[in-house]
Amino acid sequence: MSSGSNSGGLMSSAGLVRYFDSDDRDAITINPKTVLAFCVLFGVFVQILSLTAA
Repeated sequence: MSSGSNSGGLMSSAGLVRYFDSDDRDAITINPKTVLAFCVLFGVFVQILSLTAA
């Protein structure tokens, strides 16, 4: 290995950068506030279940 132990790292990640930068019009878009509200409500639900199960 004359080129070092980190050879090809930039080339192998180039495809991932292209993949994640592409904008797909068919993708499902969810508002981040909706995800946050769902997580909070789910956490409250779990806490209520843990209080009733004890």
